Amino acid sequence: MYDCQSLPVVEVVNTGTTFLETTTTSSSREDGAQIQLVYNKSEHIPLKDFAAEIRGGKDIKEFILSALVLLDVQDTSIGDLLEIILRRIKQTNQPHNGGTITSPSLSVSNATTTMISNTVSSIASGHRENLNIEEIKQALFVNDRVRILAKTLQATTATETNWTYDQSWLAIMCTSPSILKRHVAIARLKNPCNLGRNCQEARFIVFILSPMKEKGTKNFLETGRTFATIFADIELRAKLLKAATQQEFISIIDKHTDNLMEQQTALTRSSLPDPFDDINTNAEASKDKIYYFPIPSDICMDLSRRLPHYLSDYYDIFQTHRGPQKVLSTAVFLYFACLLPSIAFGVLNSQATNNQISVPKAVASQCLGGIFFSIFAGQPLIVVMTTAPLTLYVKVIYTLCYWYELDFRQTYALVGLWNSFFLILYSIFGVSKIMKWSTRSTEEIFALFVSIAFLVDASRHIYKNFSLTYSTVACEQHDEYWEKYEINKSAMMNLTGEFLQKPCLRDSSLLYLLLALGTVWLGTFLYKFKQTPYLTSAKRELLTDYALPVSVIIMSLIGSILFNQINLPSFTMDSGHIFVMVKFKSINIKQIIGTGVLGFSLSLLMFLDQNIAGAIVNSPANKLKKGKAFHVDLFVIAILNGLLSLFGLTWMHGALPLSPLHVKVLADTEERVEQGHIQSVIVKVRETRLTALISHIFIGMSLLMRHVLKGIPMPVLDGLFLYLALTSLDGNQFFERVTLFFTEQAAYPPNHYIRQVPQRKIHLFTFLQLIQLSILCILGFSPILYTKLILPIWLVAMVAFRYRILPKIIATKYLRALDQRL
Repeated sequence: MYDCQSLPVVEVVNTGTTFLETTTTSSSREDGAQIQLVYNKSEHIPLKDFAAEIRGGKDIKEFILSALVLLDVQDTSIGDLLEIILRRIKQTNQPHNGGTITSPSLSVSNATTTMISNTVSSIASGHRENLNIEEIKQALFVNDRVRILAKTLQATTATETNWTYDQSWLAIMCTSPSILKRHVAIARLKNPCNLGRNCQEARFIVFILSPMKEKGTKNFLETGRTFATIFADIELRAKLLKAATQQEFISIIDKHTDNLMEQQTALTRSSLPDPFDDINTNAEASKDKIYYFPIPSDICMDLSRRLPHYLSDYYDIFQTHRGPQKVLSTAVFLYFACLLPSIAFGVLNSQATNNQISVPKAVASQCLGGIFFSIFAGQPLIVVMTTAPLTLYVKVIYTLCYWYELDFRQTYALVGLWNSFFLILYSIFGVSKIMKWSTRSTEEIFALFVSIAFLVDASRHIYKNFSLTYSTVACEQHDEYWEKYEINKSAMMNLTGEFLQKPCLRDSSLLYLLLALGTVWLGTFLYKFKQTPYLTSAKRELLTDYALPVSVIIMSLIGSILFNQINLPSFTMDSGHIFVMVKFKSINIKQIIGTGVLGFSLSLLMFLDQNIAGAIVNSPANKLKKGKAFHVDLFVIAILNGLLSLFGLTWMHGALPLSPLHVKVLADTEERVEQGHIQSVIVKVRETRLTALISHIFIGMSLLMRHVLKGIPMPVLDGLFLYLALTSLDGNQFFERVTLFFTEQAAYPPNHYIRQVPQRKIHLFTFLQLIQLSILCILGFSPILYTKLILPIWLVAMVAFRYRILPKIIATKYLRALDQRL
């Protein structure tokens, strides 16, 4: 997949940068340094079309078999690399028995500097090449003093409002009178190399050596353009980084070229004019009418996109690099990331409903919901789970039932059925289309609200524990006793029983805090370990994949074994019946109408939450290939929650931040550096149903190990909430812009909106987002009961505010830069 996704497929464009120089020694400074002028010129050239340009395919086939390939090069000096390459090329023009070249300044693993000797020893002129190494090295740079590469090719990623350099590779071109025929050499560096401001993380260097006079289709620029088109594919570079041998490296390029030629040929044929164009146009028009007139057309369109990939969702991950390992690590991640929050929310629901929705019911609901959604959903990367807003909604329903003396289970089931009814209507009538008005800013506001909800829940638990064990009457008596004991020890010995009647449990509160913070610290440390230079790349990635389970297990063992004498709060796992169907005995018309109102409000909340989670998962930055299915997913959520309501189990929908984290865990990424700031770019994502399916099967099996689950300390669950809240902030542009309020201007990151939008407009836009977030938090965390019912309505109002009011405050061109999906 090419980085330039926003450009037309046939006319995909990259940037070729050719540095042409004219130097003039105008004067000398007092210190002896010469002042020179360097003229730089950048040209824009298209990617090679292998279907239309025959020379491109021939060049690849000709040069890839005879190219000099260097793997895992440790020395990153351009001069040393070029010298080794030139000496090896000179040997191909002389009779030799093979062998490898070694150099003290260049260390290459496994003697991979061998070259497939298919090079023709004779040349067109009938004379043998006599390469002048020093002359070619001088032609490589502007001159001896100005060490700037003279001719280079590099790709850029372009969007409507921004463009950035692809800094992971560079094509270097060179011409010289001593070069009589073209040569190509490819070097894969063991460590990223800084080759200048616009190429600070180079892993691949392609050398193109060409004669001074050459046919137009064979000159240095056309040859470089051919190989630059190949290396502009981010997925190809990811595969080449994993190639173990030279033969594998070459075969990957050869196979990729064949696939690219087939794709471009098919695209060219499809773009040719059809003699029956008028008939086809009318047919397409009638087809559109047929597609959009029937009610379930949007669901049918989703199914037509996703059904062809359904079976491949189960097996194609095993055909990718480290596929089985990714299945295991992601399943383990989801197991802990879904099980522990479901337990925590189950505790909250149990406390709010007088144990009518217990912890085992919450775990069973998570198991059944996850399995059901992973099998029938259109987008399996979305993770369903009960959330903090749903927990608040359950508390509202129970409070209303207590006020009006209604049966909670019946009312809960009626609200859930009404909710499912409205969601089915939304999916059938294609209401999810309105989510095209939901922009990145609105989604990130809600995502940050969910992170704040996790922080608030964890903070409340820690505060509650401190209030029960640290700031108590017993602890105050202990403090008073020891103060008096220091003054008069003999007198206080006789009053010990009077002052110390109840134990002071401050050790419990301190351990609670340490375990919670320890869980989030260890988890984030391992999560960021991939960015450190320690161990090998594979081991760093392994620790990152298992960051969450490792931190939870270690802290649970510390809390339950090392400090088993300290009492920590725990949750109950009763052995009551889980699947008890609700019996509708004493319901009336008023109750049906009232639950209909509650169900409509709940359906708005689920509709927005589900579609926002889907929009973030299906973001273009994630490079998903199998298509979207918003309407199918909403329909599946409707059926799922209707079934759960009949048994009094917890509701669920697409959850933040677990859904984006699920995508990140399954993704291969590439790091890019710009002005000292590291940016992680997704190369590809393994789209599979297995990870969610396997993890939720194990969640169901956990119900058979209730005594083990009871051993997980409550502070570890709170630490998990904190971990999910902090890790979800990665890539949240809203949060990044909030930090700009406290960042020195010279240290601003080189983001596209920093370049294109005035600073005042950036801060104004962020301030307006903060106001919307504040109102959202007030409605969500207010002690006033009915404000929580207004929460979905405010989410809809935020979308209207973005499109109706905000353009009158900030110019549309600035909003486009600030609010675009990358």
